[in-house]
Parts: sequence; structure tokens; C-alpha cells
Amino acid sequence: MAYIQLKINMIAEYAEALGDMLSGNGAQAVTFLDAKDTPMYEPKPGEVMLWPDTQVIGLFDAADDMQGIIERLAQSKLLKDEFVYVLDPLEDKDWEREWMDNFHAMRFGERLWVCPSWREIPEPDAVNVMLDPGLAFGTGTHATTALCLRWLDSLSLSGAKVLDFGCGSGILGIAALKLGAADMLGIDIDPQALQATEANAQRNGVADKLTLALPKDDTQYLADIVCANILAAPLRELREVISGYCKQGGQIILSGILVEQAAEIADLYRADFSINDIVVEGDWASISGTKL
Repeated sequence: MAYIQLKINMIAEYAEALGDMLSGNGAQAVTFLDAKDTPMYEPKPGEVMLWPDTQVIGLFDAADDMQGIIERLAQSKLLKDEFVYVLDPLEDKDWEREWMDNFHAMRFGERLWVCPSWREIPEPDAVNVMLDPGLAFGTGTHATTALCLRWLDSLSLSGAKVLDFGCGSGILGIAALKLGAADMLGIDIDPQALQATEANAQRNGVADKLTLALPKDDTQYLADIVCANILAAPLRELREVISGYCKQGGQIILSGILVEQAAEIADLYRADFSINDIVVEGDWASISGTKL
């Protein structure tokens, strides 16, 4: 099936309204992109962050009456009669196949692989986490996840109790279980993330070692290993909560942190942890330490 993209630049205040208009005119998908290459890293829980100048892209069937759609849009209060837009045809491809081809099995450290279900397992005797890209964050492709997975692979996890704070897809906790951990608690603010974690745990045969909770749940859990791959702002705000889950002598890894934020976060957690050297990959950093 052939598609065409309608691209319109809009100030952030009205970008979502324009996206709704595109959907109302038959767009099969709407995407928001930064029109001025301005990075934004710290959305609040549940908040949709848009850039000061946003490109709104509507994906339409190539057979749609694009001229009629543009004329209807021009009648809105958001857009003027001579608003600037771009129409880009998309090559007719098997988009599902194209998407799947972008994901490969990835190795982290000495023992651990993360493999999408449609790929052959490169090393059957290794520790293989089967995980497909989905709604929740965490497939191993992002540097923050990779930093945490390599750290977990470097540990002796036999019999350990593991907390995955902000579990997303559950990749860190599931990897820990497959590396020998005894049980894992996954916490996330998003119920969809908890569902994704449970589904991935079942796929990997470790669901019987898994407990899931929302942050508001009164969960009593003292972990040997705490993973918090979230963002700098919640790592600051929730320091006491996150630290409180780690037992004395236990270990922690913090990620989702930009390099320029790492020293500040490390200093905050020194109140409770002996901090190791900060590890950097590209623009991102991880911080690990041992509970005092």
C-alpha cells in the first residue's frame, strides 16, 4: 500500500490540536517531530512533551484527496489560507518487514544476549532474553539500557533479590532472573509497562519469580540489586525511595542520565552509597554503587 505524508510546522501550543485535525481528516497516523533540532529529555510522568517548534506529520493513503484535505485545513483558525506544507510520497514497501529488519540479536557483556523472536538465537548456550519491541521502553537498543545490561552481566546474581524501578518492558529484571536472580519486583507508573513486563516474563519462563506493583502500592521489599533506568529528575526526587529498597551491602545502578547530569546525581546518592566510577556511552551515563 502506498502512502503520502503531509508535513506542517506548528508552534508547540497548537501542535496537538493540529494532530487531531489531521486524524479527523483521515490520517492513519500522526507524528510530532522537533522542527528545530531542540532536544528535550525530562517529561513529567504522563506528560506529552512537544518542542517549541514542532513538525506535525500526518500519514495518509496515497489515494486520499490531499487537495481537498488541504483546503479543509486552510479553513481552520489554526492555519491561514497560505499555510506552508510539504507532501512527501512514501515508497510502497512491506513496512512490517522493514521494521522487523531493524532489530537484531544483541550481546551485552560475556553471557547475555537480547533476541527478538523472529531472529535465530546466535548462541543457544548463552543467557538469552527473548524480547520484542513493544509499547514499553527497553529493548537494549538505547545506550541507557545497554549500560545497565552490561553491568548486570558483570555481577554474580545467583539467589539475588532484584528491584527494577521503572521497569518498562521488564528487560533489566528479566535479564537478572535469567542470570540467576531468585526473584524480581518490577515497579512502574504505567500499567501498560507492567503488562508488558508480565508478558515478557512469561515469554522467558520466569513469570513465577516476578512481582509487579505501581509506585503507590505499599510494597515491602529489600533488594540485593536495585536498577533504576529512568531519568535524572525522578532520580533526584525519589532518591530516598529508591535508596530505601536496597539493603545494606546491596548494589544499585542508576541510568537514563545525560553525561552532564551524572556528577550531580552521583553526589546525591553518595549519602547512602559508595559510588563507583561513572560509566559513559555516547551522551548517556550510568552510576553504580554499594549501599553503606
